[in-house]
Amino acid sequence: MSTVKNRVAVLHGVNFDVLDRRDASIYGGISLSQLEAKISDWAHELELEPIFFQTNAEGEFCEYLHRSIEMADSAIVNAGAWTHYSRAIADALELTRLPWRRLSVFDGLVLAKVSGKGPDGYREALELLARELGTS
Repeated sequence: MSTVKNRVAVLHGVNFDVLDRRDASIYGGISLSQLEAKISDWAHELELEPIFFQTNAEGEFCEYLHRSIEMADSAIVNAGAWTHYSRAIADALELTRLPWRRLSVFDGLVLAKVSGKGPDGYREALELLARELGTS
């Protein structure tokens, strides 16, 4: 049985399904599938295995977080606008007890925060998680 902890749940929140139609100065005009391809390449360079999820439904986001402890060793969470007001998602994050990187603000519940860096923020988050998980 492998003791390697390298599975990273990458959760995208509301409106990421239309990422290519959002402000190109933030995400460079790329689609969610293009972003996930970049994240996947970066993760594999760091010997991490990404698992992707996106929803526009807050309840589904929380339910996925509840299940994440069974399928992931850590998480990168970009909840989008929910970051600023969703107590439900904050509570679900607290329940996971997974080391995770956030790309927005859920104060007091994270290993560290990466924000305002567009796609490069995911690479930074992966590098920090790789160190935390001991794969780099």
